[in-house]
Amino acid sequence: MKIEKHWVASFVVISIVCITGALWPAATQNAFVQSRFGTVDQLVPADIAWMLTSCCLVLIMTPGLSFFYGGMVGKKNVISTMLQSFICLGVVTLLWVVVGFSLAFGEPQGINIGSNFYSFIGNPLSYPFMDHVGVLPHKVIAGTVPFMLFALFQMKFAVIAPAIITGSFAERVRFISYLLFISLFTVFIYAPLCHAVWYPTGILGSYFGVKDFAGGTVVHMSAGFAALAGVLVLGKRKNSNHMPTNIPFVLLGTGMLWFGWIGFNAGSSLEANGVAAMAFGTTTTASAAAMLTWIFFDRINGRKVSALGACIGAVVGLVSITPAAGYVSIPESMFFGFAAAIVSNWIVNARFLKGIDDTLDVFACHGVGGIMGMILTAIFAHGEDASLLHGGWNVFGHHMMALVLVSIYTFFGAILLFKLTNKIIPMRVSEESEAIGLDLSQHDETLFPIECLE
Repeated sequence: MKIEKHWVASFVVISIVCITGALWPAATQNAFVQSRFGTVDQLVPADIAWMLTSCCLVLIMTPGLSFFYGGMVGKKNVISTMLQSFICLGVVTLLWVVVGFSLAFGEPQGINIGSNFYSFIGNPLSYPFMDHVGVLPHKVIAGTVPFMLFALFQMKFAVIAPAIITGSFAERVRFISYLLFISLFTVFIYAPLCHAVWYPTGILGSYFGVKDFAGGTVVHMSAGFAALAGVLVLGKRKNSNHMPTNIPFVLLGTGMLWFGWIGFNAGSSLEANGVAAMAFGTTTTASAAAMLTWIFFDRINGRKVSALGACIGAVVGLVSITPAAGYVSIPESMFFGFAAAIVSNWIVNARFLKGIDDTLDVFACHGVGGIMGMILTAIFAHGEDASLLHGGWNVFGHHMMALVLVSIYTFFGAILLFKLTNKIIPMRVSEESEAIGLDLSQHDETLFPIECLE
């Protein structure tokens, strides 16, 4: 049996990473640790318990996404689509341990503007292999829980971001090239954007004042625009007409996503406090409002009420409230879900997007949902001078500037990464493999007996 050189190279890389991890010297208590970390006495048990729970909740979102996407594709591509999401738990986890966390939350690298310092990215040598990341709390970041717990919580966000992209180019991508792309995306798009928004000196958060409570910009906009870029670079499927294979899978996946999203949003308070409770409430009501708005909007436009539509609407609501979950009230969160559902529904059904073959409408749901969330956050977020409705004209203006910058960076950055990946390992499967289906051609597995696929 002929083994492709790309698989050999990949095995060598993972071998080097794992062996290096085993030989990596243990961290020592030095000036670096003493200057940046607090003491065990500063840890708050309630916060630790809540963040451990939130980590578990966010982790289950990626398997939930695999069911959500897997039920929507054709019967020849269910397993491959689900695996593309699920494999991120392996690839991005190790990448985050080795270098990703350092790039996102390592020592800031940036420039001085006036008397202030603004950073673009973390030093990759700050926490290689989670060096210095342990039980002590960081003095600036999440000061009441172990820094390791914060790193693990952020890891789950990094895992699901590239998994979201997979729905856009489902049914036509080689698995090995996909692994390379998600690695590049995590290092060159996700980690720098994460640092720019969430690190205390990050330029988008501190200079532009971007409010992103739980990842509307960092996760959903980055994934949404990368999805759009992938569709444009890879082109349409040979046969883009298919019926969803398993709607119960979609319902199950939606339930897992909604359940896990509580940790995603409420956990982003980083403490067991009232803000977490409010984020729990706004997350739930926004999703409920979006789900109902979606199916009613479908009906008044002549489309039947469907389980698929209800599920998509619920997820759009979750996406839209994510950047504002801890900043708005319950009634305002209902409007978030309502407005995002109408806009995303219109985009999903718009003729001008039908020609690009975004398989599962990732851009229309996550990209547009993230954009809506960012705009509405800049309008409604509470606090003095915090948003347009609370006297923050500059905040709103900076949000719109940041929205444009993030869109450009993630879209064109993803185009470059797709083209680079395609140059190293061609991304499209052959026409024969696409006709057979990726389950068989890429993985030699099927959800149904082979005679049922013909």
